[in-house]
Amino acid sequence: MRAMILAAGRGERMRPLTDHLPKPLLPVGDRPLIEHHLLALSHAGIQSVVINHAWLGKKIEARLGDGRQFGLDIVYSPEGETGLETAGGIRLALPLLGDAPFLVVNGDVLTDFPFSRLLHALAPDKMAHLVLVPNPPQHPQGDFALQQDYACVDGPVKYTFSGIALYRPEFFHDVPPGAQKLAPFLRAAMQRGEITAELYQGYWADIGTPQRLAEADFHFRSRS
Repeated sequence: MRAMILAAGRGERMRPLTDHLPKPLLPVGDRPLIEHHLLALSHAGIQSVVINHAWLGKKIEARLGDGRQFGLDIVYSPEGETGLETAGGIRLALPLLGDAPFLVVNGDVLTDFPFSRLLHALAPDKMAHLVLVPNPPQHPQGDFALQQDYACVDGPVKYTFSGIALYRPEFFHDVPPGAQKLAPFLRAAMQRGEITAELYQGYWADIGTPQRLAEADFHFRSRS
């Protein structure tokens, strides 16, 4: 299985930290944020990783290289300076991801989720499998409901989409070229019963502000 790390965000809320450094290279503990994902993916047995990038993306390439030091083969999907949003970025990278289901993780989250749990999580007739988490303080309304292992647009309890998921390439075949958000395509597929999900209650943090970066750094160092 191949994986894709989404690393094309500008990181506006992280400024001025991201004025000269792309958000995935901000340090958490003893290494940049994105390297935590690379090590976890390698530990899960994944060997090939695609990384998209936009703002200061060449710095990501210079830092990570071909991935050999992580036991990985890394290739890059550049999107220019502004990026293509999540669905647009994945669509652009499809030729690099192959014909089999692939794992996607947001480059700006930190988690101890065991990626190996997703290697066989996608049912033959489903288009995607999402990992949901309890709603963090900054996102109390959640994103999607979970009903009998299906992700739903609405429900009595809604959880937050973690940014971790397994997709079939076919899910993105109808995504138009250019900048495209992911949520509308997920909602449409949920209405068709094509998206399964699970709830993960372990550690997960959205590293969206300098304060949350500091909290994640403290969490990591306290457990090291």
